[in-house]
Amino acid sequence: MLYLDEKELLSLYNAVNGTNYTDVENLKINTLQNAIYMNMKNDVSFLFNFQVNLYEQQSTVNPNMPLRDLIYVSKLLQNMVRDCDLYGSTLVKIPAPRFVVFYNGTERQPERKLYRLSDSFSKKQDNPELELTVTVLNINAGNNAEILENCKTLREYMQYTDKVRRYAMEMPIEEAVEQAITECIKEDILSEFLKRNRAEAMEVSIFEYNEELHLANLRREGYEEGLEQGITQGIQQGMVRLIIELLQDLGEIPDSLRIVIENQRDMDVLSKWHRLAVKSTTMKEFEDLM
Repeated sequence: MLYLDEKELLSLYNAVNGTNYTDVENLKINTLQNAIYMNMKNDVSFLFNFQVNLYEQQSTVNPNMPLRDLIYVSKLLQNMVRDCDLYGSTLVKIPAPRFVVFYNGTERQPERKLYRLSDSFSKKQDNPELELTVTVLNINAGNNAEILENCKTLREYMQYTDKVRRYAMEMPIEEAVEQAITECIKEDILSEFLKRNRAEAMEVSIFEYNEELHLANLRREGYEEGLEQGITQGIQQGMVRLIIELLQDLGEIPDSLRIVIENQRDMDVLSKWHRLAVKSTTMKEFEDLM
């Protein structure tokens, strides 16, 4: 919403690239809309200075951005060259792609890092024939100060979202957003934008915060589930090793028996076998009692 304004978008471009362009005449916004591409919409994409720039804002860490951007840029380029003869002998020129993610999540992240499409390849390659690099810029306070200083809307957006997060720790999200908007207008932080788009900003902010919270909960639940599974698996493996060690004192373990024990996952069965291995005097006695 902020960067539908071409002047603001050019200001963001200048801050990211260290340039000082002022003429928006050659800037063309071509953001994908999911009304055209079902379930596909990128945040901001635009043509400028012989580049197609794809900008995304993320409040969660997402290493899949190179793959997502590959899909986005393929759709954009498909639109650009649909009237060109791709089978002819004349080289079709295309704008150079540039991919940037502005990260303002709560997880600690470096000031700047790169994601590469080749990181996703199942088989690693020294010189991948297909590559796409995404630059991730951390725009939380204390990071990329020069970019934030040179782009007023980006800096104020960061200040606004920080207020929302802080107040949401003390009150319901609806009240937190309302207070953040009111405060920002008083402090001249995105004030004109928020005055014009108060209802839309509230709706988007509540949705984004809830989505961010939902994703964080999913990650935490996934971690806890994985930790629990890891502990259980560790106990199972430990029990299997104990049984194997006890049986080795009785003699050579037949391969068929070893395979059965190592593949057992039922803790009740493993506990039973452990008790039998402790009291058995021969391998045959253990097998008979199983």
